[in-house]
Amino acid sequence: MKKYLGILFVFIMALSSFAILNPDYMSPVVTVVKHCAPAVVRIEVTRLEKVPFYDPFADEFFKKFFGETPWGYQQREVKALGSGFIFDKEGYILTNNHVVKDAKDITVTMLDGSTYKAEFVGGDEELDIAIVKINPQGKDLPTLELGDSDKIEIGEWAIAIGNPLGFKHTVTLGVVSALHRKIPKPDSQGYYTNLIQTDAAINPGNSGGPLLNIHGQVIGINTAIIAPSEAMNIGFAIPINTTKRFIESLIKTGKAEKAYLGVRITDITSDLKKALGLKVDKGALVTEVIKGSSADKAGIKEGDVIIKVDHQEISSAGELVSAIHTYTPGSKVTIYISRKGKVIEVEVVLGQYSEEAQNVAKEFLGVGVDDITGGDRETFSIPTYIKGVIVKEVRKDYAGLRVGDVIMKIVVNGKEYVITSVNDWNKAASAVKKGDYIALYVYRKGAKVFLAFPYMGE
Repeated sequence: MKKYLGILFVFIMALSSFAILNPDYMSPVVTVVKHCAPAVVRIEVTRLEKVPFYDPFADEFFKKFFGETPWGYQQREVKALGSGFIFDKEGYILTNNHVVKDAKDITVTMLDGSTYKAEFVGGDEELDIAIVKINPQGKDLPTLELGDSDKIEIGEWAIAIGNPLGFKHTVTLGVVSALHRKIPKPDSQGYYTNLIQTDAAINPGNSGGPLLNIHGQVIGINTAIIAPSEAMNIGFAIPINTTKRFIESLIKTGKAEKAYLGVRITDITSDLKKALGLKVDKGALVTEVIKGSSADKAGIKEGDVIIKVDHQEISSAGELVSAIHTYTPGSKVTIYISRKGKVIEVEVVLGQYSEEAQNVAKEFLGVGVDDITGGDRETFSIPTYIKGVIVKEVRKDYAGLRVGDVIMKIVVNGKEYVITSVNDWNKAASAVKKGDYIALYVYRKGAKVFLAFPYMGE
């Protein structure tokens, strides 16, 4: 027995001789989280969703063949969850637009459990950024410092804090996996460009939360992931420098004041490449330069192929539009052009994307329309000879109209109204009565189409 006790004593003494490695070491990530987590918030949103009263499959059938549903819709409340972070002690919070879009009610919860009702300040669907505001009520709110995303490098630490799948204030760690990524949007309407790619785990609910560097500065806003069924740990964040350009206009006007170049463009096809003798396979082919625009002043010409904007590679017309819209009016950019086999660098001071409408459009046909601006022609590739009003918003989808459509003519019971401005639109709208039969002559993505339906009222 004494023999076994002796062996046990020796074994215990041997174990106690092992020292704890790095006893005074603390990961810098712990310091970042302690400092930054209090400024990261949980955002809960209630929004109204339009659903048919009856079978949704039958509803789609009627909409496809008759342009409307015979039984109408009902409103249903749905809840959504996301993240955000306080960047100003007045209570301003940055998040994704898709988190708070069309919100009826916004509730913000902080790390200490305190809750606030928030109001929507402004946002932009294309950029997917938004600002909401809470009333500090005299409280000294914690804030995050906005860093410089132009200085980050591949391989440096990336820390994400958010509320994935409702798990409060979850921290994930990774690195900056790549820069200047571009991915198509979920609705296939354009691209997210110049994104930061990270392997820090991002899941539904992380949207709108900060991506931080090891110094606790925000370098991006977490916004998108690759579906887990396709890949693991591939997430994307909007560079904070892109967001910083639009904070002032979002707070002041509720909208992001975006730049425009002033060109009409198209994708390069194999037939176009052969016919025009182009030396590149990808890029945005300039088919028209709008007179007096930034592109015109910089010397960009028809037939040029735009292949790069600053550090962003351009492989299609849609990518060029998305890239230009990440800048504000007055921004100076370097545009790389392929012209007759030579690559030319052009310095361009970008112009104003949108202009204030001179007239306010009447509520009619469930859509919001406006006069066509140079920025609209660039975004939707509308030739200068096309006149009319452009659809900016679809509020009721019973006319078959889409955002970007140009309404050139309205025919009411056989009487034609030529539409060249919002003023013409208002005159035609005033002449229509419930029960009238309407045909719209519309320019849509290079084609002219008729849309016909009975007018059922607003």
